[in-house]
Amino acid sequence: MTIGVTCYNAADTAARAVASALVQDWPNLEILVVDDRSSDNSAAVVESVIRHDSRARLIRHECNTGPAGARNTILAHARGEFVAFFDDDDESLPGRISEQVRTLTAYEQRSGTGLVACYAAGNRHYPNGYVKPLPAIGVGGTAVPNGPPVADWLLFFRRRPDWDYGSGVPACALMARRSTFVALNGFDANLRRVEDADLAIRLAFMGGHFIGTKERLFVQWATGGTDKAPEKNLEAEQALADKHVAYLRSVQRYRYARSWPFLRYLHFKRRYGRFLMELASLFIRYPLAVTTQLAVNGPKRLLHEWRMRRGVKA
Repeated sequence: MTIGVTCYNAADTAARAVASALVQDWPNLEILVVDDRSSDNSAAVVESVIRHDSRARLIRHECNTGPAGARNTILAHARGEFVAFFDDDDESLPGRISEQVRTLTAYEQRSGTGLVACYAAGNRHYPNGYVKPLPAIGVGGTAVPNGPPVADWLLFFRRRPDWDYGSGVPACALMARRSTFVALNGFDANLRRVEDADLAIRLAFMGGHFIGTKERLFVQWATGGTDKAPEKNLEAEQALADKHVAYLRSVQRYRYARSWPFLRYLHFKRRYGRFLMELASLFIRYPLAVTTQLAVNGPKRLLHEWRMRRGVKA
């Protein structure tokens, strides 16, 4: 079993994240920490935590490659049958790995499929005390998300009523067999964000299944940073649409897949005049899709932002 921790300028949080990997209750652990050319003393912090534990190893990048490149380095060095990813600002509970392995192997036996991605449920904690639950995909609903319709949801929000999509497909909660990552050729290092969504899209096109744990097994500490700015998110999400342009055009959703991230960007920047103009233009072309996405996501988004501002627990 390999736990991979990606680390970049996380001197304040990396020790907690790595320590949570070291205390997992699964035997025969391999822990690989990749420092992605940090400009602070993250590497020294990690070394101080793993110095006396032979299961852990620090790998330093000579050049910054982004999260996808760091995870690909982990995959290239991993020796475990399973690989799980931890983020440098998260904290996983001691039973996370054992529960994800149990959940994944039990599903494989029931379903007979070999391409399975298992996501842990968790909680996101904000500095003002607001706690947002992060349920895992595939836990509710009457059927397990699988195949190309999962890609439709990730690319342009086409949903099936019998599936529960949880909190999506974040890499920080992901565990799968190493053979699954090999079949996908790892993460796309050209994407600096949403590389986890792209991995899930490609897995969906291969017929993969998406499951999760009922138990909340990690804590995500909400942090900021220039890499999480609205401009970066917009650039990455539109790049994702461009990467899958052939498929999106085949289902007549390319414009929608590029326009919705721009609407979200305008909302975050509070450019409401332009937002309404773009929304109206998109509605004229895709009335049902726009209405559905607004009805499902709009109230939840506004409630989430209200709770973030006031520190109200979910």
